[in-house]
Amino acid sequence: MDESSRLIKEIKEKVKKLRSKGLNLYPSGFRRDITVEEIVRRFGEMDNEKLNEVQDTFTMAGRVMAIRDFGKAIFIHFKDGTGKLQAYIRKDKVGDDNFSLFQYIDLGDHIGIAGRIFRTKTNELTLLATSFTLLSKSQCPLPEKYHGLIDVETRYRQRYLDLIVNDNVRQTFTLRSKIIQAIREFFDNQGFIEVETPMMQSIPGGATARPFKTYHQTLDMDLYLRIAPELYLKRLVVGGLEKVYELNRNFRNEGISTNHNPEFTMLEFYVAYATYKDLMDLTEKLILYLLKKLFDRLTVKYQDNLLDFTSPWPRISLTNALKDIGGIPENILFDNKELISFARSKGLELMGNEDIGRMMAKLLDQFVGPKLIQPTFIIDHPIEVSPLSRGKDSNPEIAERFELFMGGKEIANAFSELNDPDDQRERFEKQASLRDSGDEEALFMDEDYLKALEYGLPPTAGEGIGVDRLVMILTDSPSIRDVILFPQMRKK
Repeated sequence: MDESSRLIKEIKEKVKKLRSKGLNLYPSGFRRDITVEEIVRRFGEMDNEKLNEVQDTFTMAGRVMAIRDFGKAIFIHFKDGTGKLQAYIRKDKVGDDNFSLFQYIDLGDHIGIAGRIFRTKTNELTLLATSFTLLSKSQCPLPEKYHGLIDVETRYRQRYLDLIVNDNVRQTFTLRSKIIQAIREFFDNQGFIEVETPMMQSIPGGATARPFKTYHQTLDMDLYLRIAPELYLKRLVVGGLEKVYELNRNFRNEGISTNHNPEFTMLEFYVAYATYKDLMDLTEKLILYLLKKLFDRLTVKYQDNLLDFTSPWPRISLTNALKDIGGIPENILFDNKELISFARSKGLELMGNEDIGRMMAKLLDQFVGPKLIQPTFIIDHPIEVSPLSRGKDSNPEIAERFELFMGGKEIANAFSELNDPDDQRERFEKQASLRDSGDEEALFMDEDYLKALEYGLPPTAGEGIGVDRLVMILTDSPSIRDVILFPQMRKK
């Protein structure tokens, strides 16, 4: 029998004995009057002499994380949602019957505990217990205390256990929540309104990605989990909502990696009478707002690199980035056959029917993006890979578009929106042709969206920011799974 099985057997025996004594192992509720954080704030600076003057009794609750048994006295550490505190349980203080029950307490159990605050001889702030109550019996042992939970597979599959034993994980998700709150605060202060658009769509649009497909019985129709809210948000701009944002989930039936999860959080926002250049300025303001509010500094350490967000950030054209950063020879940049040959010589897998725009996009992802550590805007993408973007008046083959990179990752994608319904129809038709030829990521024809454009979309700019990737950067997390509470996993 391995150690884990032995411990589980011992715990089950304790459960059986406690039930035989008529003890309720899972009582309803418990009223505490103070948290660990509040105790530390109120008494953390007091010495024992001052603490002796405090005769108040406090009722607390938490999970037992450590036990040291000295016979007639027991030291424990318990943890609530705000921190960890030591408690001292003496037989003469809690009574013989209550004290004898402690032999059935294990790491992981939730207890309620009351007492007064003092300092031990080692100067540790401690609760001297006058009573304790078992609130919830843990029937599985916690990971071994010295090594903790380090197996990545287990951490992601059993996030509840990860949160119990790894304080840094709890801190990451607490910071994630604060980041999202601050994003909403920023856009609300900028005069945007937050909206919600359909998660299930009859026609998936707004991005080139493979969707998840489902079926609605009552309506007798196929539906798709959305790959982006873009086309619905732009419908709202047509309707007169000139500054809108949505912070919600997208779903893409794509591979899983350190940067990709099939279900992810996206921020999308749209501004009437603006261009992609305006959104570069707004994006800088947003990130600087987050850094100031959360860290009060303009630098962030990410995976051994120090990212400096001091404005303005570089703005580099895609062709210059491919040449100067990606090392693509200048003489082949606009020769598709040569680009394909170059990519294959470097080990890239290709379908063989990529046009020059898609080749440039692939080379950007492979040879440029990972090198862009400091925040950098890559601008002026080919129109072929920007089917919803407005082309430049001076050169319609180039989109008014940017992608934002930092920490070697693409964080945002934005462009001046195409608002010519006839041009958009032609773009959709080209995408439909690509879909017919086997490209499962090509856009669908959306007649209702085209009808909305015919009613007049004002000059508009829109942007999508990958919230999970941004959180990765701001929390120094190497994998997207580290910032998603329940990432998608293969079956065991």
